[in-house]
Amino acid sequence: MSRLEDRKLAKDIAKSGGKNHARPDTTPRMAVTPGIVASLDLGASKIGCFIMKPDGVRTSDHSIRVAGVGYVQSRGIRAGGIIDMEAAATAIAQAVERAEAMANVSVQGVRVSVPGAQTASHRVFAQVSLGLKPVSDEDLNRAIASGLAQVRFPNRRTIHLLPVSWSVDGQGGVRDPRNLTGRALGLELLVVTIDENVFNNIMQCVAMAHLEVQAIVSAPLAAAVAALEEDEKELGAICIDMGASCTTAAVFCNGSLIHVDCLNVGGAHVTADIARGLSTTLAGAERVKTLHGSAIASANEDREMVEAPPRGDDAGAAPISVPRSILKGIIAPRVEETFELLREKLKASGVMIDPGAGIVLTGGASQLAGVRELAVRVFDRPVRLGKPKRVPHLADAAAGPAFSACAGVILRTLYGPRDVVPARKIMTARLSTKDTASAGTGPIVTRVMDWLRQNL
Repeated sequence: MSRLEDRKLAKDIAKSGGKNHARPDTTPRMAVTPGIVASLDLGASKIGCFIMKPDGVRTSDHSIRVAGVGYVQSRGIRAGGIIDMEAAATAIAQAVERAEAMANVSVQGVRVSVPGAQTASHRVFAQVSLGLKPVSDEDLNRAIASGLAQVRFPNRRTIHLLPVSWSVDGQGGVRDPRNLTGRALGLELLVVTIDENVFNNIMQCVAMAHLEVQAIVSAPLAAAVAALEEDEKELGAICIDMGASCTTAAVFCNGSLIHVDCLNVGGAHVTADIARGLSTTLAGAERVKTLHGSAIASANEDREMVEAPPRGDDAGAAPISVPRSILKGIIAPRVEETFELLREKLKASGVMIDPGAGIVLTGGASQLAGVRELAVRVFDRPVRLGKPKRVPHLADAAAGPAFSACAGVILRTLYGPRDVVPARKIMTARLSTKDTASAGTGPIVTRVMDWLRQNL
């Protein structure tokens, strides 16, 4: 019995008061294990699921051991948005079911990562008076409340509230201001939001797979948590997650995430360019790209021939044969354009990027040969290929850059960075944007303070 059938049957039994009139099921049931963490990555090319049992936590080196991995070809999802609810729910259920079978557990809730195409980041600043006394938890709450009072994003749902930095009397770079003495406490807060309709569609789709959404995580943040070293976050780094439908960037400085950006161009666009240029099928173009594709020139590429299946159903048609240099001539301009557009978008955002900040590439499309070298040329910065290093013992198929976001969701759940308000509270007790748009600052702060007292 599949997950969808299994969960639906359980719900039907509950509604009927425990009377089951359906056919008997002899499939062994796996007990729900408390303390497990499951991540779900809603990508445009694949849907992946990682499951970690309670004994998978390795606090000594901040690593994890994943007990179950499942992934299927993505269906019904484009750039993180749901375009076919039934197809997407079925694919989600299949991915989770495969991970459950490997881990020999059953999960009820998942933490979902969504591509940056559906998210946006905003920075807000707040300052409160201290009266020349040590900073207390109440002062932190007042600063957070003052920052949240500025969050006015109609038709968008907040998914992250991340502190960028604290300051006491103008002295920045404070990690934990509690017990420090000063006259003024400052806070810089990064707010990551998602379109309200996209949020609701994801919630409904996961519910159709009979799962609970425990949190929604921005994929650029999750990928960065898995791929970046602590030194890179401190010294400054840009984690570029190259997915199928979009390319996202998470910018870190002084150990904190300071900006998230996205470009709606990804690996699928390279595949489409190859299919058009060679007059082949999308499946044939993907295979040629994977086996022979490169973004830089190579020796003997003019004499090395690659073959691709022709379009149509003519069984007698000969395969398309072109020099490998033609393939490179299709791939390189698209990848270079993607990096150039992302570079200009980061410049236009106004975010201050450390001159010595390096770049870490992750995501499935980053595995294409020559992408790193091309990134070095475009950004003029050191570039390396990143993958989830703190998740040892993964099979080769799930240990590459394509699974960084899936691993990063679990790593962030255990080791941070933490939101100033718990994820579940953000999702279930969010502030009303209508109220913040129509009321004065005083009443807003009062309501936010009441909300924080109830939910923190």
